[in-house]
Amino acid sequence: MAVPHRVAVTGLGVVAPSGIDARQMFGRLVDGESFIQLHTIDQPPRPVTQPAIHCAGFSPEAHIGKALASTTDRSVQMALTACFEAWRDAGLPRDKEGRHDYGVSWGSALGSTSTWERGYREMWQNGRDRLPPLAVVLGMSNAAASHISIQLGLGNSSLTYVAACASAAAAIGEGYKRIRNGEARLMVTGGSDVPLAYAVMKAWDALRVVAQGDADTAPSSCRPFHPGRSGLVLGEGAATLILEEWEHARARGATILAEVVGYGTCSDHSHLVRPDRDGQVRAMRLALEDAGLTPDDVDYINAHGTATIEGDAIEVDSLRALFGDRAAQLPVSATKSMHGHLMGAAGAIEAVTTVLALAEDALPPTAHLDTIDPACEGVRHITGGALRGTDARVALSNSFAFGGCNAVLAFRKADPA
Repeated sequence: MAVPHRVAVTGLGVVAPSGIDARQMFGRLVDGESFIQLHTIDQPPRPVTQPAIHCAGFSPEAHIGKALASTTDRSVQMALTACFEAWRDAGLPRDKEGRHDYGVSWGSALGSTSTWERGYREMWQNGRDRLPPLAVVLGMSNAAASHISIQLGLGNSSLTYVAACASAAAAIGEGYKRIRNGEARLMVTGGSDVPLAYAVMKAWDALRVVAQGDADTAPSSCRPFHPGRSGLVLGEGAATLILEEWEHARARGATILAEVVGYGTCSDHSHLVRPDRDGQVRAMRLALEDAGLTPDDVDYINAHGTATIEGDAIEVDSLRALFGDRAAQLPVSATKSMHGHLMGAAGAIEAVTTVLALAEDALPPTAHLDTIDPACEGVRHITGGALRGTDARVALSNSFAFGGCNAVLAFRKADPA
């Protein structure tokens, strides 16, 4: 069997309310700043208003050009913007030459939802007999991966992973495996989603798992691990990690931000929406085994932490089960308290956050966590500000999704060159 290739992270890109700069976003997370605001969609039959993450200042034309923006859905526009930023961050040339050893591995839970909803409204409310000719190619679920491949000249695999809110984590993990196994030298990985369509917001509200709030309380409405938590906050955005075979990155003089060392995925096979402790433990253990590590090697957990009553308690229970007595000293934070739940992009924005936490030795907090639910005790929750000076070396980024899909990524701090 061939020796597995090491996998480096060499570029990061995000689309968030803080802008297109991943490090700027991370700085605000470290400061405990929430991006959540009250968001209203004023459409028939009545407006829908929820706390949400809305990238109001995002201008696709400014980042991908007018022609491309006019032929893509908002989720694809965000995906391309994040990928272009990560590509630039990695110091890669934009020459669009065919690179058959470079590919794309993308995640999205919803695909081009806004395209389809706009089309249905045109037919049912405005009486149109047909949709625009480009509706199919705007709305297809693999549109983001296809456009990324075309725009960056990526001739290796172009695959889209759909696993609810574990989609991006699975896409990153599968991209990592392609490089590790020698099937690719570079993979553009990540995810994008725009769940702020009218019907999607109403559907999540019907599940009674969405946080409530008004204009004043919306920024602190998502409170993972807090006894007063009332649910998740939907958010739109995209995040990208450029993964690269280690020696290929070194040969071209790339800055290595971190190393992907493990990936674990499994199915709960027990319930469609209820999380399962044993499944989460298995996914974390598989990621560590893949990395050749033990629970004692882990220095930080970026938790899935959605702020649902059952989900938070079960995730902490899984950490106690895996880490035992050491769990009480294990730093844990849920950054969805600030950047919200980006559905299929959640695992990507959290992976970006985890990479920068290791690179900058700053573990971001769980915002608004002034009181810990007794059901969520037993780990070292990061509260009141970032945890610095820990010299954290290994971190896990957890993604646990509806449908029972669990995906965990393990990262290691890059040694100085």
